[in-house]
Amino acid sequence: MEITLLGTSSALPTKTRSHPAIAIKAFGEIILLDCGEGTQRQMSLAGLSPMKINHIFITHLHGDHFLGLPGLIQSMAFRGRTEPLHIYGPRPMGQLMENIIDLGYYTLNFIINTYEVESGLILDEKDFRVYSSPAEHNVPNHAYKIEEKRSPKFLKDKAIELGIKPGPDFGKLQSGNPVKVGDKIINPKQVLGKERKGRKIVYSGDTKPCQGMVEFSRGVDVLIHESTFKESHKERAAETCHSTAADAARIAKDAKVKNLILTHISTRYQDTEGLENEALNIFKNLTIARDFLTFEVKRI
Repeated sequence: MEITLLGTSSALPTKTRSHPAIAIKAFGEIILLDCGEGTQRQMSLAGLSPMKINHIFITHLHGDHFLGLPGLIQSMAFRGRTEPLHIYGPRPMGQLMENIIDLGYYTLNFIINTYEVESGLILDEKDFRVYSSPAEHNVPNHAYKIEEKRSPKFLKDKAIELGIKPGPDFGKLQSGNPVKVGDKIINPKQVLGKERKGRKIVYSGDTKPCQGMVEFSRGVDVLIHESTFKESHKERAAETCHSTAADAARIAKDAKVKNLILTHISTRYQDTEGLENEALNIFKNLTIARDFLTFEVKRI
């Protein structure tokens, strides 16, 4: 499970920071959180294929968080996509997608399913679930939690000992399917250990500090939280319903998360050392996001 920060700026892009977008590579696909302008190019530079995206979750309908959708969708069509695409977001996400689909001349040969999210469970797949929770911004904003389902530990050394080579057969066994090695059948129970707790990631979108984010993020492996301002601009943060780096750190501390990634950084801060220091005074397991940073979410 890998998190790649594709865009880490706030309202305006810079030479080094693109508009908000986060790719989570897991479960045999890429899950996209927000899709700011330029996301498809950022994916290309990061070596990620947009054709592997099945689910896109938009936190809110400020342009810096969704204006990459028209180009991404039209490029998928140009490349011959036929698989359905599922896009989630707050109201009026449905109307927005109708407008995006009707934008310009192109041929769309795949279905786009749009979902207007409410609080709670919004997606239940074989290997993971996604939950939504409202945050507190100046327009409707929904935070998202990606929760890996519990699964048994794969005993790699045991599998190799039984003659199974690393590759597709590993995946088959992990999925509960037997494989044939020579004249022997290897059953999943021979290479699967005790069940392990699934990993969890929360992404805030844009929000002022609120108790709801503490409860929604409690105990997660990674919290990706906006940190638009330093404490010296705290009043501006409150006026615009954003958070400071210290606000995000306090949420991470109160929620007892394992790791905090700070993103959505204002263009006024060319040097992020001040943001980092303010947050580190409160919460230690901290990463300041930068475009193309990849963070591996390790199993315990």
